[in-house]
Amino acid sequence: MRRIACTPRPDWQARVSQLGLVWHSRPDGSPYWDERAAWAFTPRQVETLEAATVELYRLYLAAGQHVIDHDRLGELGIPASCHQAIRDAWDAEPRALNLGRFDLGWNGEGPPKLFEYNADTPTSLLEAAVVQWDWKAALFPAADQFNSLHDALVARWREIAPPPGTSRLYLAAMAEASGEDAVTIAYHADCAAEAGIETSLIAIDDIGWDPALRHFVDLDGRAMRAICKLYPWEWLVQDDFGAQVIESLSSTLWMEPIWKMLWSNKAMLAILWELFPGHPNLLETRRTPLAGPQVAKPILGREGANVRIIGAEGDAQSDGPYGGEGLVYQALYPLPGVGDQRPVIGSWTVDGAPAGIGIREDGPITGNLARFVPHLIVE
Repeated sequence: MRRIACTPRPDWQARVSQLGLVWHSRPDGSPYWDERAAWAFTPRQVETLEAATVELYRLYLAAGQHVIDHDRLGELGIPASCHQAIRDAWDAEPRALNLGRFDLGWNGEGPPKLFEYNADTPTSLLEAAVVQWDWKAALFPAADQFNSLHDALVARWREIAPPPGTSRLYLAAMAEASGEDAVTIAYHADCAAEAGIETSLIAIDDIGWDPALRHFVDLDGRAMRAICKLYPWEWLVQDDFGAQVIESLSSTLWMEPIWKMLWSNKAMLAILWELFPGHPNLLETRRTPLAGPQVAKPILGREGANVRIIGAEGDAQSDGPYGGEGLVYQALYPLPGVGDQRPVIGSWTVDGAPAGIGIREDGPITGNLARFVPHLIVE
């Protein structure tokens, strides 16, 4: 695992924009999609990442079942109004894309270590699935890449197409300044359409509720029977229509399912350590402070906000609106690299199967302005 210097394509901005990556640059004009460098892995290193991803998914399945069986949903700060719905969905296994991204720390030797699991609304998807593959094909056509993500997504959408009688699949995201969520959900729509599914895009705020018919409707008053949302469940159930969302679960197919509230919650990291102490792919994580260098992070935080590195040289912290819901404390894993070139490996799964990696670089804390850097497999 080594970082290699690369020469950006002269038309890289235009090329990635054509692929849909409209936020290719950061607010200061520096690259977000950064092809000035790439990370090179050997085939054996990719096998190690793949095996770690399979194992971590196995651990999450076991931990989720443990939480359900031992009635520990309340420990995760999940509202009581959601508990039965989560249990029902976990047991029933409704149609689900079941997309996730394990964020891993690794220096290319020993076992990769889990930082967290983005299991509900993972982003950097288009970059990982499409943009870095296009870059590799243009500049390193003879090289390989750990990346079957696009094909896996299309195949999964084909498997879980909404049932007959469902008019279409609605794909919803929150409108936000960067456009990241909008483009990510549009990419989901492209994959679903390639799988033969009729789709419609809609903003979360434009979804209405018909009080007489007791179902959600689009702007034309049509019933929405299948909804893929890029919007956190913990926000959805506490919005003004949270009670109606729970009511709708019997008649509306929500993707991803409400049981994803289990896996997207970082309190699960402490439960994993409790169940599998000393596991080589886990870092010690507890709900109370540890001894030694550690990272404090909110159980429902997002994009590296409100994270603190404690007890290490060069302590760091990030601002944000999270933390009131509680924290976990995780043993510090020093990232390789220097300055703002420290990589976090995002290992993607589609319905539990490894589907590729994407790499973001930042300083000690990987935030929402971290750069995305492509990768290669080399002998």
